[in-house]
Amino acid sequence: MTRMMGSVYMHWAKTREPVSYNLASSEVPGFRLDRFPIGIADLELDGASRYRYPPLRAAIATKCGVAPEQVVMADGASMANMLAMAALISPGDEVLVEYPVYEPLLAAAQHLGARITRFTRESPHFRIEPEAVERALTPATRLIVLTNLHNPTSARTDNDTLRAVGEMARHVGARVLIDEIFLDAAMPELETAALLGETFVTLGSLTKVYGLSGLRCGWILADPELAERIWLLNELFAVSQPHATERLSCLALERLDEVSAETPALLARNQALANEFFASRPELEVVPMTGGITAFPRLKHGDVDRLDDMLRGELDTSIVPGRFFGLADHFRVGVGGPTDIVIEGLSRLGTALDRLT
Repeated sequence: MTRMMGSVYMHWAKTREPVSYNLASSEVPGFRLDRFPIGIADLELDGASRYRYPPLRAAIATKCGVAPEQVVMADGASMANMLAMAALISPGDEVLVEYPVYEPLLAAAQHLGARITRFTRESPHFRIEPEAVERALTPATRLIVLTNLHNPTSARTDNDTLRAVGEMARHVGARVLIDEIFLDAAMPELETAALLGETFVTLGSLTKVYGLSGLRCGWILADPELAERIWLLNELFAVSQPHATERLSCLALERLDEVSAETPALLARNQALANEFFASRPELEVVPMTGGITAFPRLKHGDVDRLDDMLRGELDTSIVPGRFFGLADHFRVGVGGPTDIVIEGLSRLGTALDRLT
């Protein structure tokens, strides 16, 4: 059987023509690092690479509250996911994946030859119910894959629920891999699940909540023994990360409070606008946003792909069709952009909904 090659969603997302009112984005506006007094000497442009660059490893560890020995750096969260899965599973292993799911997570497991099983986060709240995980878990399960905050819905999973899932995983000899790239958009804040014990492996980055996607600063948090195995794979695939971006990532982490200073107010304002819009649209079913960057409304009647085509082709606006997450009657809306863009984008979405119905 031919394995899936690559991510259908990522190819789609990266090859769409840009639009003026981008509700398909799942991150906050890009942050300009030249706002800081950074000189060329700060980048250590001597042509050398650094082995497992200790200052960046220590800075990520400090941010996340773990030991440096638990940190593996990677070129963005996507590479972090691939490295972690490659270290955790072998072809034919059973991997239990949430539904709906961020498609690149599923694609990576499929590429590695996993045998995929699913448990469902039930609409409209999309919470993880431990009983649903338990029903889908088998003695053959080797990995459980989650996101927190959930991508695409921003549903929050508390530590009690994660501990329950972790205990189920431990009982069958599995690990729990959690993509936490939206975790820092939780209100109130959440700590990384890596602090809950060695069963948990987590992924993070400076992309979604910090507007620093160009740095490709991603990481994996795991117990030291597993972290070492992942490092060996990283050295096979990438050898080392570009050092100039490592230095810029260190400088950003030193000033992370300044980088994110405007983000909580921006997200709170845009979430309120989105909630007001959703409440005004009887065609949509969605739980009000209480945190995060994305929402995942259900279109009660009509074709989401037709809605997307109308938005792009006629209204210079974008959404993400829910088929990329496994639910074709839903679509993802991102509210992390500048408020004026979000306001106009929602207005144009309303126009498209009027035309569609």
